[in-house]
Amino acid sequence: MVQINSVLGPISSDDLGFTLMHEHVMVAGPALYRWHPELLGPEPEETAIAALKRAKAQGIDTMVDATTFDLGREPELLARASRASGVNIINVTGWWLDVPRWLLGVSPNQMAREFVREIEDGFHGTDVKAGLLKCAADSEGVTRRLEVMARAVARAHNETGVPIMVHSYPTGQVGRRQIEIFREEGVDLTKVKIDHSNDTTDTEYLKWVLDQGCYLGLDRYPGFLVSPHMRTVTLKNLIDMGYADQLCPSHDCVCLHIFKENPDGTMPDEHQFKRMNVDEFQYIHRHVIPDLLEMGVDGATVRSLFVDNPRRFFGGR
Repeated sequence: MVQINSVLGPISSDDLGFTLMHEHVMVAGPALYRWHPELLGPEPEETAIAALKRAKAQGIDTMVDATTFDLGREPELLARASRASGVNIINVTGWWLDVPRWLLGVSPNQMAREFVREIEDGFHGTDVKAGLLKCAADSEGVTRRLEVMARAVARAHNETGVPIMVHSYPTGQVGRRQIEIFREEGVDLTKVKIDHSNDTTDTEYLKWVLDQGCYLGLDRYPGFLVSPHMRTVTLKNLIDMGYADQLCPSHDCVCLHIFKENPDGTMPDEHQFKRMNVDEFQYIHRHVIPDLLEMGVDGATVRSLFVDNPRRFFGGR
């Protein structure tokens, strides 16, 4: 059992329950919620709380919110949403893809100190603390700026023991370089989760990642690059290959996003979240779990994907 920073304070790894390991209450931009909340549509906070209440009613106990500073992280919003809905929320420190020019020349050690501060002391001006580290790379690979952040995240992990989640690009096997950096930095790879891994059906590559000791985030349901059915087929194949205890399915859904007007100048009737995925955070319960059971995966294994694996990833046993 370990203690994990949730947005409402420490929780035990034994109390995580059914956990979605990669979601977003909001994705916008730094401070956009504070200064331009109207761009997030009508009643954004109420919309998020209502969606989380529906998730809780479906049986979802905990959610990792993977929104970093550059994606518009709002720790106090998350705390209010968690308190109102009853869903535990674990937020991240680190960086996504949008590393700005003003951070050029900042060293990995300097950024690592910032990440450690957000884990140990809290996000600036709040008492909300990060419970996970995050870094990213996409189709361009690990650029110079992104490598600085990856090494900073690795060093913050080595100091705090907090696990790492990684935005990756499996089509280009970018995880190979990300894992190489972590290995160079002395990271325990069993504390690394390589996300968006079901954007490919290449089980040979995914097997390689798993064989390094990492977890896989299979978190793009329902997604668009690969069909939902093929995502579940890939999940089933990996289970059959013996990797069930390293897999973490999730959605990577965004509840609040920029509320973009229609071409005719009118505003949509619903938030993008609802328009792109009518099942919201309940998609896995309504579609993926029934499909896995129909494919012959037993209930105990299904439970382990969402209860035991998150607990182990955070350090529980």
